[in-house]
Amino acid sequence: MEIALGDLTFDVHEAGDPSGAPVLLLHGFPQTSHCWRRITPYLSAYRCLLLDQRGYSPGARPSDPEAYRLPRMVEDSLGVLDALGLERAHVVGHDFGAAVAWQLGARHPQRVASLTILSVPHPGAMIEALRSDPDQRARSQYMRTFARPGYDEVLLADDAAALRAFFTEAVDVEQIVHAASEPGALAAWLAWYAGQRLEDLGDTPAVPVPTLHVWSDGDQALGPQATYATKDWVTGPYRLEVLEGVSHWVPEEAASVVGPLLVEHLDAGAVR
Repeated sequence: MEIALGDLTFDVHEAGDPSGAPVLLLHGFPQTSHCWRRITPYLSAYRCLLLDQRGYSPGARPSDPEAYRLPRMVEDSLGVLDALGLERAHVVGHDFGAAVAWQLGARHPQRVASLTILSVPHPGAMIEALRSDPDQRARSQYMRTFARPGYDEVLLADDAAALRAFFTEAVDVEQIVHAASEPGALAAWLAWYAGQRLEDLGDTPAVPVPTLHVWSDGDQALGPQATYATKDWVTGPYRLEVLEGVSHWVPEEAASVVGPLLVEHLDAGAVR
């Protein structure tokens, strides 16, 4: 379905039981809601709402770089819930979708029944790691490159050779390349990096809602220090699951493990 929020129109795909408790699933870069295709079969008892986020929905690609600051994405998620008449939902996020999910859980806990985070540490833990951990600083250098104007052309050159190199065989690369090749699409996706501001992250509160955090030790972008420090940034029930030998692409590569973990977590925090 399409949901209009102001001048922008978002694509939201549904799966599962329309009468079930709502679950908002937020994808990351450089993927669309298609990345959840192996997770949603486990959530058949829930109403899954798969949002193609700002820049990814063709009708939601503003040209102003300021439009890609993190608070705008948080507003988008809340706007989708409001448009559907939902007071609360379980929230699941991966990669940049996890960054949005942390903000929802920290700043709008009354709207979040439970939080599931794939890969990304709490912003407070991440900022501290960037200050004190040379390993995490080295891992995060790519973000400066991705924020460069025109980097979409680099990634799409030679039949998207550089973009294809990001992924393991578990990922549907052709779907990603097809979506990224739409005019202006990949530039809008990369605008999330250019839109990063420390002031949007530095005061992120601790999260009071039940939180499942899944991290994979084969993640090249996100190291252990911030991962293990995240427990200090969640005041509600918190569980960390570490996946051994799994890369960054957790929703596809480890769906058989994450799916049951997610069901257990959601069932424990069911919306009443």
